[in-house]
Amino acid sequence: MFSSRTCCRKKSETAEQKPTWSRSKHHRHRCPGFLLMFISLMVMTDFTSGFPKKTKEIHIGGIFPMTGAWAGGEACRPAVYMALDDVNKREDLLPGYTLNMTFQDSECTPGLGMNGMYELVYNPPTKLVLLTGCSSVSTFVAQAARMWNLIVLAYGSSSPALSNRKRFPTFFRTHPSATLHNPTRVKLFKKYGWQRIATIQQTEEVFSSTIKDLDDRLKEEDITITVRQSFQTDPTNAVKTLKRQDARIIVGVFYEDMARRVFCQAYKEKLYGKKYVWFLIGWYPDNWYKTKDKSVNCTAAQLEEALEGHLTTEGMMLNQDSEAVSAANITSGEFVEELISNLDKSPEQTTGFPEAPLAYDAVWALAFALNKTLKRLQEKNISLEDFTYTDSVIREEIYRAMDSTDFKGVSGRVSFTEQGDRIAWTQIEQMTGGKYHKIGFYDYVTNNLSWFNTDQWHGGKHPHDRTIVRAELRVVSFGTYVALCVFAALGIIAGGVCIVFNIVYRNRRIIQHSHPMINNITVVGCIVCLCCIFLQGLDGQFVSKEVYPIMCQARVWIMSMGFMLAYGSMFSKISAVHRWTTKGKKDGKIIEEWEFYIVLVIITVLDVAALTTWQIMDPMFRQIEDFEEENSPDTELDVMIRPELEHCDSNNLPVWIGVIFGYKGLLLLFGLLLAYETRSIKIKQVNDSRFVGMSIYNVVVLSLITGPVTLIIRNQQNASFAFVAIAILLCSFLSMGLIFVPKMIEVIRNPNEGLESSALTDSNVTKEEEELYQQLLKTNEELKKQLSEREEKLQHLRKELQQKLQQAKKKRLSGTRDLVSNHTNNNGVKMVANTTSQLANSIQTAAQRLSQSSEPNQDTPLNNLSNRVVVTAQLNKLSSEEDNSAVEATCSSDSAIGLDMGVKGGGN
Repeated sequence: MFSSRTCCRKKSETAEQKPTWSRSKHHRHRCPGFLLMFISLMVMTDFTSGFPKKTKEIHIGGIFPMTGAWAGGEACRPAVYMALDDVNKREDLLPGYTLNMTFQDSECTPGLGMNGMYELVYNPPTKLVLLTGCSSVSTFVAQAARMWNLIVLAYGSSSPALSNRKRFPTFFRTHPSATLHNPTRVKLFKKYGWQRIATIQQTEEVFSSTIKDLDDRLKEEDITITVRQSFQTDPTNAVKTLKRQDARIIVGVFYEDMARRVFCQAYKEKLYGKKYVWFLIGWYPDNWYKTKDKSVNCTAAQLEEALEGHLTTEGMMLNQDSEAVSAANITSGEFVEELISNLDKSPEQTTGFPEAPLAYDAVWALAFALNKTLKRLQEKNISLEDFTYTDSVIREEIYRAMDSTDFKGVSGRVSFTEQGDRIAWTQIEQMTGGKYHKIGFYDYVTNNLSWFNTDQWHGGKHPHDRTIVRAELRVVSFGTYVALCVFAALGIIAGGVCIVFNIVYRNRRIIQHSHPMINNITVVGCIVCLCCIFLQGLDGQFVSKEVYPIMCQARVWIMSMGFMLAYGSMFSKISAVHRWTTKGKKDGKIIEEWEFYIVLVIITVLDVAALTTWQIMDPMFRQIEDFEEENSPDTELDVMIRPELEHCDSNNLPVWIGVIFGYKGLLLLFGLLLAYETRSIKIKQVNDSRFVGMSIYNVVVLSLITGPVTLIIRNQQNASFAFVAIAILLCSFLSMGLIFVPKMIEVIRNPNEGLESSALTDSNVTKEEEELYQQLLKTNEELKKQLSEREEKLQHLRKELQQKLQQAKKKRLSGTRDLVSNHTNNNGVKMVANTTSQLANSIQTAAQRLSQSSEPNQDTPLNNLSNRVVVTAQLNKLSSEEDNSAVEATCSSDSAIGLDMGVKGGGN
């Protein structure tokens, strides 16, 4: 057994030789009237025989972790001996008894701790109470101690599992439970607005139960633990997982030696800095990371860099009022000074230094409890020295006394809950510049957070619990919007000019024959479509979320109505021209104005019905499309940009688009067919039908391109808006230009009535005449081809005839046979000549009939064709007559030659 005085005062006596009255000097300096009180106390002690001399001994057992994961015994054991010394000097406390302690080293391992307990229990003298430190050791000791009716008092055990009264019925502790940290942590999470937490723990029961308690408390506050990692001896993979899972707010619970390994790996993984906050246990020594550790391949400077800015939470272990006198008649400041004088190393290098006040108060709590027990046992004629390991009566009295203990110690108020836990405040510290600084206190009982506002963060802002994702609405480029709106405004002005032109020159025949009212409707439709460009570019930068659905409906209605007015009026014209050329001309009818309006009204009513049904049954709403997150342009901010794009949507949008595009697509294709069939027709009653047809071509082509393309690029706001706007501009400008510009040019050239070009005022041939014209051209080509073939055959026959004549001269004996052959060929030539003459006569007759049916003095392509046909026929006739004459002459010559040869032969 070690002498308490020898252990605690040895350094003081040998090194500094401090006087034993130094504490009284402090008290005297603190309170001027203390000297009188001290003299009175001494007088009462000397002249009063109320307290017997301390001749008896009470023995307790101490289990201290002098080495291992947490070597808290380095500072806690000297503090315990200090307390024993001070308790034994109090004659009013445990009168007649001296409190002594025997200790064992557990090395913070359960096996050695249990072995130390057995050494203490089975070796005399009998111990009344066991003092323990290190949670893993206390868990086993407290669970086994009840078998010997021993009270266990822990000065350095924070495991929440030790709060289980059924499992540890005789356990008390002056060290606050680790769960006391959790309310403080939750309070800080809420203060900073952190909702996503990560945890990393060493696989020890104390830490597992701490994290479980933290999880329960976080669930009550709707805070989530997103990443949970644990390790036994190597934290490498656990730290890498935290980095990979983008953990930002990390709660780490592990012993001091493992903390160095964790932060060495955190340094390698860059899991520190302005984006991260670590929460650690606060009972490490101040310079714990500077301790040399062969298992850590990082320097102290690297560990300090990784630890910069981390927070610690720990129960208040030292009264912050350094001048407040405790029940031990010592202030917290005096305790620290005396403890430092009894340490072999500096406080920063001494493990357990923060917990030393708890060990000091643990002895005083035990002394006060035994003092109460002593009085109660005297009433039962029982003494403390009668205690045995089978005596539950004395154990129950000690338990009752401990449970009711309440005094002011150097660590603050000392009292216990029903679970034997210490009631204490929590202090919050932050490491900045390699040193710990107190930044606040938290009282869990009153839920009061005392904050000093001295916390420091990179850039003056605390980190976020995740990468901040800011939604950024993609909007149409303002420059693009303004530029296209300017062109749209110019188009609207141009449309107004066209309407004014129609009104001013409404009495000119060139305007009257173009049906100006229908053209005005076309212009109005183009203007409405151009106005839609302004609405098409209005997005979140101009309108609110509430107005956007209204904007969606307005876009659809205005665009659809403008299209129907512009295209519908052109379609009504081209359909009227087609009907007149197929039926009206034969019946002698003229095109009535109401025919245009009937078609226009029908297609407009269909459009209105479809849009109304859509709006009533399935109204449009604002839909947000999210895109992949992008890095913020400002690299200093821990921010990612999530682009968003507004869309006009409805529950059955594809169905409605199919309906609208379906019937309008059919209308476009039908208009294209009509325009193609009437492409060469020009009638007096609709003098601009060909220009209307060209406009329809443009509208159809642009519509068929724009519709599918906009559906493909709808998530590119600038391209989509520009493509639609340019298509509208092209359709509008081309339509108005083709319909009105020729008329304007004609009016400028011929300002007076009656001088207009026949191209815009006169009618052209009918469709039947055009078809006949094409047929005659085809027939003429065929006749030319036949004449060419006949000419070749005739040349061939002539060549053969010449050969025959030459042979006849040489061979007179074969004259008769040659003569017969020549007569046969002559008959073939005559037959070809007759056929050619008949074809020429038929062409001439058809041409004359067309010439008679055409208007006189009208130079038309058909008359030119007739003239060409007549000339061709005459030439063919002349050629045929010449060929006949030549053949006859040849035949006569041959006959003469034959007769001559016959006569000569006969003569011979």
